[in-house]
Amino acid sequence: MKRFIPIVIFIFGLLVVIKGLMPPRYSGDFDVASFAELPVQTGGRVLPLDSVAMNSLRVISQRSAVRTDDGKLPAIEWLMRLAFEPEEAAGLPVFRIDNAEVLGLLGLKQEDRKYFSYDDLLPHRQAIGEQANQATNTESALRSVYERQIIKLATAMNQYERLTWSLHPGGDVAQLPLLYQRWEEVVGPGRQAFAQHERDEPFDEAAFQMFAAFTNEFLHLSQVADLGIVPPTTPEAKAENDWSNVGEALLDTITTGEINPVVAGYAQLAEAYRANDAAAFNKELAHMHVELDAGAPMGRVAFEEFFNNFAPFYQASILYVIIFLVVAVSWLKWPDELQRSAFWLLLLAFVIHTFALLARMWIQGRPPITNLYSSAIFVGWGAVLLAIVLEYIFKGGVGSFVASIIGFITLVIAHNLAKTGDTLEMMRAVLDSNFWLATHVVIITFGYSAVFLGGTLAAYYLLRGTLTNGLSKEAGAALYRMVYGITCFSLLFSFVGTMLGGVWADQSWGRFWGWDPKENGALLIVLWCALMLHARWGGVVRERGFMVLAIGGNIITAWSWFGTNLLGVGLHAYGFTDSGFYWLLFFWFTQAFLIILGLIPQKHWRSQLISTANS
Repeated sequence: MKRFIPIVIFIFGLLVVIKGLMPPRYSGDFDVASFAELPVQTGGRVLPLDSVAMNSLRVISQRSAVRTDDGKLPAIEWLMRLAFEPEEAAGLPVFRIDNAEVLGLLGLKQEDRKYFSYDDLLPHRQAIGEQANQATNTESALRSVYERQIIKLATAMNQYERLTWSLHPGGDVAQLPLLYQRWEEVVGPGRQAFAQHERDEPFDEAAFQMFAAFTNEFLHLSQVADLGIVPPTTPEAKAENDWSNVGEALLDTITTGEINPVVAGYAQLAEAYRANDAAAFNKELAHMHVELDAGAPMGRVAFEEFFNNFAPFYQASILYVIIFLVVAVSWLKWPDELQRSAFWLLLLAFVIHTFALLARMWIQGRPPITNLYSSAIFVGWGAVLLAIVLEYIFKGGVGSFVASIIGFITLVIAHNLAKTGDTLEMMRAVLDSNFWLATHVVIITFGYSAVFLGGTLAAYYLLRGTLTNGLSKEAGAALYRMVYGITCFSLLFSFVGTMLGGVWADQSWGRFWGWDPKENGALLIVLWCALMLHARWGGVVRERGFMVLAIGGNIITAWSWFGTNLLGVGLHAYGFTDSGFYWLLFFWFTQAFLIILGLIPQKHWRSQLISTANS
């Protein structure tokens, strides 16, 4: 019977993944999935409306769905309401406010809720903008919690409003088809009247005034609409992949004499949606897909929508939790069967993790690491890969155990980093080099993975040795060999990655080394790994001391990876955040505790590291 345990557990893990592959269920008969695949351009890249909805809601609400009295409203359905029924969307609680001072400014009470609707905030819109403008005059590092929160709220409201105007000109959405028809009728006479006015000839005053009113409105819209919804049509625009937003597309009517079919299509969608006519809505969606197919990378856009719904990183994180539990139970019962089950599940989780990494690379057209979010994903992936090798060599479940911990924690870190918006944003020009992203960044981040893996193994050694009596001499020696090998690997990759970074810096900034905080952090990792190895080779530390030093590597690597980005200075700084800073402090505190634990004389440990061969 026990021999079937690995098969049963693996099938269970496979069912978890298969469940994630099931298409999402949406309310009503509207083809929401097809609407979610409509391509737009923002942030320099073409992406589906589904990604726009999820990224925007993360910034505004810190969630991926809106919670209503009727249950959860998926991000894409929220976007449909925002675009086609803005008066209804304005009543949904999507703005998160945690700060009591901000609530006091608005005359609101938090009571038992943190989320407020646009209607709740609209009466205070001017005050929010004024306070945010004042706060921006304060240097970023010196801003109070209130100032950062009011800026965050104003930014969320700006994004909400820009998104509202992105698929139509605003106003009475129900009258969009009539508005566009009127604009087409105005363009010809208005353009003629405008030309006559410029030549100081008699002109139709009414036609001129109507034309000027429309033009001014659409010119303003072209400056505030957030999304490019019309693919490029001219050779110049195609060369730059420059999409037109709704305002620009409506202004193009002056030249073409007719409304762009994509803009008209969104108007038809709005009319059908408001009339609850799912058949007309779905029919127009099909026409729009045909219209957009020639000018947009529809295959990549559709794949990104599938990627969003599958959420492979979420599926992998569930598997990592299951692996952790299976290994933990294996140390109590059925060790061989459960450890084999955990290893099979680890391979499945690694496949899902790898698929997600490759999928992001294909969608973005970039190497795996382009920002902090993707670095967290890669650090976890690299550590899991190395842990699989260790588990294959040493057995015992330790490799699977630490892989599940690092894999899960790094994906949780990535999940929280995703709340800042699009995780596939375009690179800054100075970093826009696929060659260096694929060499320097990948190699040095692999070094991070190795250091964290070694530190986690050391933490396991210290916790099991001090708090339990289950660490035998043979198990301790095996862990020692693992950490030593991983440290050698860390030193190699950290050193090579740092040298490659210097070459990249020389090409980009004209100097090999500038004592930038990020450069100093990379150098510290190299020096710390070298110190560990020399201390071991010189006999300064033995098994326990080496493990304590490995924990110190976690502190230094966390500083190089995250700490330098929070300083607000240097060429690699991404800005200070409260949550990032406090979580970094918490991590350092836990590592300091482990170091203190490791410094307790071994005679006071619960495990006396007695050889199992002699016991």
